[in-house]
Parts: sequence; structure tokens; C-alpha cells
Amino acid sequence: MKNKIIACILACLSLATSIVVAKELTKDEQKVLMQLKQQSMQSDLSYQIIESLTTEVGNRLMGTAGDEKSIIWAVDKMKALGFDKVWTEEVTSTQWLRGEAKAQIIAPYPHDMVAIALGGSVGTGEQGIQADVAHFNTLADLKAAKPGSITGKIAFVSYRMERHIDGHGYGKAVGTRVQGASIAAEKGAIALIMRSVGTDDNRTAHTGVMRYSEGINKIPAAALSNPDADLLVNVLKRGKPVSVFLKLTSEIREDVVIKSANVIGEITGSEKPEEIVAIGAHLDSWDVGTGALDDGLGIGMVMAAAHHIGQLPTAPKRTIRVILFAAEEVGLLGAKEYVKVHDKNMSNHVIGAEWDFGLGRIYKMKSGVGAQSLNAMREFAQYIAPLGVALAPENNARAQSDMGALSDKGMPSVSFSPDGTQYFDYHHTENDTLDKVNPDDLKQNTAVYTMFAYFAAMADVDFRQ
Repeated sequence: MKNKIIACILACLSLATSIVVAKELTKDEQKVLMQLKQQSMQSDLSYQIIESLTTEVGNRLMGTAGDEKSIIWAVDKMKALGFDKVWTEEVTSTQWLRGEAKAQIIAPYPHDMVAIALGGSVGTGEQGIQADVAHFNTLADLKAAKPGSITGKIAFVSYRMERHIDGHGYGKAVGTRVQGASIAAEKGAIALIMRSVGTDDNRTAHTGVMRYSEGINKIPAAALSNPDADLLVNVLKRGKPVSVFLKLTSEIREDVVIKSANVIGEITGSEKPEEIVAIGAHLDSWDVGTGALDDGLGIGMVMAAAHHIGQLPTAPKRTIRVILFAAEEVGLLGAKEYVKVHDKNMSNHVIGAEWDFGLGRIYKMKSGVGAQSLNAMREFAQYIAPLGVALAPENNARAQSDMGALSDKGMPSVSFSPDGTQYFDYHHTENDTLDKVNPDDLKQNTAVYTMFAYFAAMADVDFRQ
């Protein structure tokens, strides 16, 4: 009896071990995966795509000529790269015009400052405005101010973003950009100026979208370069009243409808074409720089990944869908429209990932899948470990940026973490240009996304389970 029990235990252990080590890919499929890895590490296709986008199109804010050109460019590029299907899905919004920005310290020590309008800000009028500055170290300090305590003044928030490899300092700094104008208006301010949400020391200001709260007076909002924010803080330290002049010619045209589009391309699956592995980036950028990093990097990587897989002699089992989202910068409008249009077949999206952060090598992968499919993700992690990518212990990933809207609808997701230490030196500035792209790091990142898309398209697993 004892021997039978021992034999039973050993059999169970053997079965458990076999389950753990079972591979989702066959040896032949593993060989193809390694070939794709080698090809991606040797190819400069993703760099060529970014170079093409930044040279032939440039910046591409929704509603601009650059945005319109980028849609045509993306469709043509996907077709040239051999995508089986390519189409667009319209996205609409109201129009915002940036205009020009001018900021000066008038007294007690006159200085010109480098400033930029925040996306969506109203203007000051052609004459500009001049007023004393009310200084706040943080957004929390501004929130704590009594209503009416800064009536007639220009609110200035000087909080400086912290630099981190994963970019988490952005969350602590961006609140002022998004909410600050309405909060300042509630306290009586006639304008908001803030330190740019960036980690650099260049005399270059960072733009980015802001939001007005319903029922609150809309006041102009601008960001100062880090050196100019430092300068203003130093002037304020003298303890004298500080007067600033601000002129923004930005304009909201709520009666003008502008159009953009999500651009979507597919490598059709050979066995389960209705099942979709989604990889994405956003096609738009701010109207400064050339959008090489935000999000040219992602565009180059996902388009190259699909192309490499599409050139295989046998198509992958599942369909690989590349989604280039419209209007991410002005409120994830393309993502919202995509979810709306594809609501009835969201269950067909078996897994997805996006790139919209960082410029260095991927060092970590976090999964967001069902418990039963964790072993599949552990298997994939073994394939990318030699590239320096570790598997995070958490299994709660939400896809980056636009793709997060699909995660919220139940799509299993993966989030890849690249080195973002330098990313916010250039984010939303004129310095977002091609020379910041490191070709060797880009090859590693492209290899990871290529391998992910192929593995997900071939693995016989339900990532929701």
C-alpha cells in the first residue's frame, strides 16, 4: 500500500512537472522565433521607417497638414511593407491653434523667458496680459490657496519633475499641466504659468495637453523652460513684487470640425484569422520637433515587427494587427474611437502591447493575462531574457497609452519597460528629433516586439484564461 501511495505521488509530481515545462511553441516554431530575433537585431528597417516619417512628414498634430500627410504616409508605407490589409477609421474633434507665445519678467529685474502654450489653452488677446506673480511650489499648494486669494494675479507653479528610469516622476508633475489652469482660475488668477514637465536643463519649453473644468473661467496657460523657471524663482527670492507679461495667441475653434484617422494594417493569420494580436503606437505628435521619439519610435518598431513576420514562408496562425492611433496627444481620441467601432469584437483581441514611452533598451516585461496562461508568458520571457529583459513578478499589466483602452475592455495585455531616463529631456519639445534615436537600442526593442507578436500569434493558449 505504501509503495502504491509513493508511486502515485511520484506520478502526480511528474505530471505537474510536465505541465510546467510544456512548451507553447514547437521546436520548428522556436527556430523561427530565433531567426526573427536575429533578423530584427541585424535590420535597420525600424530606423528607416522613423527616418522616413520625420523627414517626409515631420510633426503631425491633429488637424494640421502634417497630420493629414502622416495618414497618407502610413497607408502607403504599410502597403509597401507587404501588409495584407490596410485601412483607416475616421476620428473627429474641434480645432485648436497654437499661435505664438511670449513671456517676460517686467519687474523688478527685466528678462525674456522661453515659454510655450499648453495644448488647448485659450489666448490672452493680442495685447497680452501683465500682472504680479503668485508663486506656489506644488499643485497641492495651489489647491490649498483660499478662493479669491490670488485675484488678478498670474499663478506660477515651480515644481520640478524628478528623473527616473521608469519615468514615474511624470505622474507627480503632470497634474499641474492638466488641471492647473482651472484650479488657478478658481482662486482668482488671470493666467497660469508653470515649470515645464521635463527633466532637462535646456532653454526649451515642453508643451502637452491641458483640460478646463466645466463651469470655471478659462484662463491662458503656458509652460516655461526649466532654466527660465529657475530664473523666475530666483527673482521671487528677492522678496519684491514680481510682474510678468504673458502673450498667447492660441485659439480654440469649437465650431470647426477637424478630421484625422486611425491607420490599421494586418498580416492575416493562416489558421485563426479572426483572432487578433494587436501591437500599436500613436501616429500623431505635438506640433514641435519631428515626433521621432513620441511616437516615431513606436511606429517604426511595430511596423517593422509585422513586416518581418509577414515575410515568413508561412503566415502566423493568428492575425497580427498594427494600430497607429490618431489624436493620442489631445486626449486619446483615436483609442476611444477604436474601442467604439470594434466593441462587438473586442473578445477577438487575444493580447496586445503598445510602445509610447522611453528611448533606451527594454529591461522588463510585465504581463496582464489569465492565471492559466502565465506559464506561456514565462516561456516567452525565457526567449527574451538573453536580450536583457526580465519578467516582472506582477501580473497586472495594462497596455501603454492608447492600447490601455483595449485593456480596460478586457484584452489581455503586456507592458514592456524601456529605459526612460533621458526621455523627458525631449518629450513634447522642439528637441524631439531623429538624432535622439539610438539605432542599436532600437534594434533590441524591435526584436522584443517582433518576438512578442510572433509568439502570441503562434501560442495555442487563451490569454484570458
